[in-house]
Amino acid sequence: MAMTAVRETPPASRSAPDAGHEAADAGLEAVFEATLAADERVEPRDWMPDGYRATLIRQIAQHAHSEIIGMQPEANWITRAPSLRRKAILMAKVQDEAGHGLYLYSAAETLGASRDELLDKLHSGRQRYSSIFNYPTLTWADVGAIGWLVDGAAIINQVPLCRCSYGPYARAMVRICKEESFHQRQGFESLLALSQGTPEQHAMAQDAVDRWWWPSLMMFGPPDADSTHSAQSMAWKIKRHSNDELRQRFVDICVPQAEALGLTLPDPELRWNDERGHYDYGAIDWDEFQQVLRGNGPCNEQRLTRRRRAHDNGAWVREAASAYAAKHGPEER
Repeated sequence: MAMTAVRETPPASRSAPDAGHEAADAGLEAVFEATLAADERVEPRDWMPDGYRATLIRQIAQHAHSEIIGMQPEANWITRAPSLRRKAILMAKVQDEAGHGLYLYSAAETLGASRDELLDKLHSGRQRYSSIFNYPTLTWADVGAIGWLVDGAAIINQVPLCRCSYGPYARAMVRICKEESFHQRQGFESLLALSQGTPEQHAMAQDAVDRWWWPSLMMFGPPDADSTHSAQSMAWKIKRHSNDELRQRFVDICVPQAEALGLTLPDPELRWNDERGHYDYGAIDWDEFQQVLRGNGPCNEQRLTRRRRAHDNGAWVREAASAYAAKHGPEER
């Protein structure tokens, strides 16, 4: 694959007078805009606007936080999985999510962000993670519903990010999306087994879908009219599609899948619209969405408390690794 040329800030422009700085910045911005127009990648050493850098750090950090917080709801069922096969599958999935978080924190670091600072902002509540992970996993069927619906929504959101204008983020998303696709298939297969099982198992699967459907629709963010960042992110080609467009795509995909599962989506207004060529769906409770974002969801406090505790308990590992690195130097690492 051809490498994108590095468009580094010319050294002379750093010591020029103010007028020279302005001219240099204008030239660098023109190169940046031309890169976006040509659908090429912006790389870490390229000049980029401060707003572009800040937007990427915010989005990538939120994505990374979601991956590591998202380990908790499903890890809740590792010790209670109904079979050794299901346990192995779930352990592998949770491990994948940890890896996704590491890829994404590494991508954020290429923008000059400190991983310690990002984690501190997560632990202090100054940065968010996806609201979906503040809902409890009440039964084993929730693991299947998360795989089918939550990971399914993640795929719809994240596949376009493989074409994100920022190179490290786009490249990280290629592997992440492949693994998320596998997770979605695992969830679908698990729900199908329950749906085709005993009446009690079918009812458990239906209950899980009833509880996870609407929060999954909220994963795409607020309506386009209320979205603070979408328009600029699309102009910078960080995002490729609007929130409502992605949400509609998700609904259109899920309806026939639910029919194949033998389960019903909990929306009496869900019906095909010949004129639009899409499914119509009911109103989303955006008040609930905002309450969860503000920290008032069912599990907000529990999720952050566990995350802080895990971070504190792992301090000795980080200290030992740092001491080893300082003692032996880079040649032995």
